[in-house]
Amino acid sequence: MSTQGEGTADAPERARPVRWRTAMERALYGPDGFYVRPGGPGPAGHFRTSVHASPLYARAVARLLLWVDEELGRPRELDLVDVGAGRGELLAGVLAELPAATAARVRPYGVERAARPDGLDGRIRWTDEPPGRTRGLLFANEWLDNVPVDLAEDGRYVEVARDGTQSEGGPVDGRDRAWLDRWWPGAGRAEIGRPRDEAWAAAVATVERGLAVAVDYAHTRDTRPPYGTLTGFRAGREVAPVPDGSCDVTAHVALDACAGPGAVLLTQREALGALGVSGARPPLALASSDPAAYVRALSLAGEAAELTARGGLGDFGWLVQPVGVGRWPG
Repeated sequence: MSTQGEGTADAPERARPVRWRTAMERALYGPDGFYVRPGGPGPAGHFRTSVHASPLYARAVARLLLWVDEELGRPRELDLVDVGAGRGELLAGVLAELPAATAARVRPYGVERAARPDGLDGRIRWTDEPPGRTRGLLFANEWLDNVPVDLAEDGRYVEVARDGTQSEGGPVDGRDRAWLDRWWPGAGRAEIGRPRDEAWAAAVATVERGLAVAVDYAHTRDTRPPYGTLTGFRAGREVAPVPDGSCDVTAHVALDACAGPGAVLLTQREALGALGVSGARPPLALASSDPAAYVRALSLAGEAAELTARGGLGDFGWLVQPVGVGRWPG
């Protein structure tokens, strides 16, 4: 969000409280917004995701893509669509992990509202929306938590000014009211996840055949937090969610509300375990026979442990939606 000096014509308008969904949209994706600011460091400069924690994550996604490839009968072209691609780190990592013959058939797409990063692999197509008729894997790592949503408290919208000051808005009604009644009933503060349901349904609709996967901070209807989860991040630290463009503004995702027919909900610990990521220590005998290999294996075990840790990244939710292929994991 671009900064205007005091006394400009739009200053009173900018200071006026608005619903959180409008505030988040401006702060994250408006002119000079947190995610689209030219020359910014991208998400990796502010918080640590599974993609940045270890190359094991990209290796696991590569294995999942190979499973999809087999389900599709090894087509001449295999799509890999990364929604919320950041600076393309996951795509680059997956391409590096694939067998050369498979990588040559892959059509990688980075879907992001920020401009194409400098130095990105020339094979990667950069776009602001998923391509249509995808045949392959659509993967969205920590995308839905940044799809803007409104907040409600005790049946009324919550409004917020640019400086983070919150106030009571009008009564929640219509489709938002229906969503709360079904997915987040009761009193207290709630994040109205309807826009995320719609965003995910639209993304899945672009998949002609293959698998769509959303990975995110998540909760289900039985475990909704009574005070919501809205927060901010800046330079590796959690901060107050002030919607002025200076920080990430995020909230956990009601993945069960997003799930379509046939979808599978897993924890990241379960999903990565099915893809061969284990935090088990290497056998001590390897330390004697090949000390260097033991040290490398021990390092990877530590990274795997971080990716699958209870109370940490391992608790992330994986929403796995098959489209014309078998159930994964089988």
